[in-house]
Amino acid sequence: MQGSPTIKLGRLFGIRIGVSAVWFLVLFVVIWYLDGYFKGVLAGATEAFAVAVVAALLFFATVVAHELGHALVARRLGMQIDGVDLWALGGFTRTRGAPESPGAEFALAAGGPVVNVLVVAICILAGLAFGSFQHFLDAALLESGVRLGAPLLLLSWLALINTVLLGFNLIPALPLDGGRLARAVVWKVTGDADAATRACARLGQLLGFALIGGGIVLLVQDSAGFGLWCVLIGLFIGQSARQSLLAATIGARMRAVTVGEIMDREPVTVPSETTLLDARERYLAPSGAPWLAVTDPDGRYRGMLIAERVEHELRDGRPALTAAEVSEDYAPIRIDTSATLETALRSDGLRRLGAMVAVDGDGILRGVVTLPRIRRAMHPSAL
Repeated sequence: MQGSPTIKLGRLFGIRIGVSAVWFLVLFVVIWYLDGYFKGVLAGATEAFAVAVVAALLFFATVVAHELGHALVARRLGMQIDGVDLWALGGFTRTRGAPESPGAEFALAAGGPVVNVLVVAICILAGLAFGSFQHFLDAALLESGVRLGAPLLLLSWLALINTVLLGFNLIPALPLDGGRLARAVVWKVTGDADAATRACARLGQLLGFALIGGGIVLLVQDSAGFGLWCVLIGLFIGQSARQSLLAATIGARMRAVTVGEIMDREPVTVPSETTLLDARERYLAPSGAPWLAVTDPDGRYRGMLIAERVEHELRDGRPALTAAEVSEDYAPIRIDTSATLETALRSDGLRRLGAMVAVDGDGILRGVVTLPRIRRAMHPSAL
């Protein structure tokens, strides 16, 4: 879903709001269901349909508000917000980056549920204009004998659905907000973010299995609509929990494995006194590499010989220059062999060049770490 194109509806607080194409089908189904629900309460069919349309739109507006709660907190935490999308099973906030502390994780997870609490509170306060709180509660539960007008019915239903969704969303299982809140607490207590993720992700998998099982039972008992919905949500939660579990496993490995363990220990290197003409003919051209490391006779790293730079110098008539004279050396392309893969992946040099030279504490070149080697080390089969 995250990679699927969405239709832009507009911007709120500078954040793009979009919907997937399938959301319009979901909107139609929700209106159809609510129309039948409200027809049993309101006298006129036209009034029931109008209330159903308004109720559906307000419901999805609260979903957007919930996601904006997450997005605005994420923005305060310094994360980049790519947008908020509505899709088949709810809403999703697209962000870049991740909370760096348990407190930040807790605040980010709580941003959405706080909005739901506010929506419920506003509905109740507005509903008190039509009578007591007990009257409002009876209206929400459709108690028999309660006089209901369209405004009170709309407010009470919106409060009820937000309360139900809030309660479900606070279950301590990933990917629900409750799971993220629980993850923040476990992270704070244990100091291990990956262990916290694994624990809450396993609860998410159990919840997914429970929803699928419950949905199948409902399908057998002729509650096809609600049963199918439970199965779909269960599948989504289970799959998301599995992805979180895998991400935690990969994250732990990234912090446990060092560059020295996965680097190429015998990379092609260019001796520092090699002329540019020889460097191109003997090293760059046969390897097809865009750059090669330059080393002294004792193995000390001198810099990076970039093929494009070599071609430029040769065109300008300087073939006798040595590899050491035109090599480039700056921190982002070097990494210590003892550094973790997490550190390597955060390096600007790896993002720009796709590889980094690995040196020891004495500046001796020990190998080269490349993105393909990191991918192989992080592949699920290698875990």
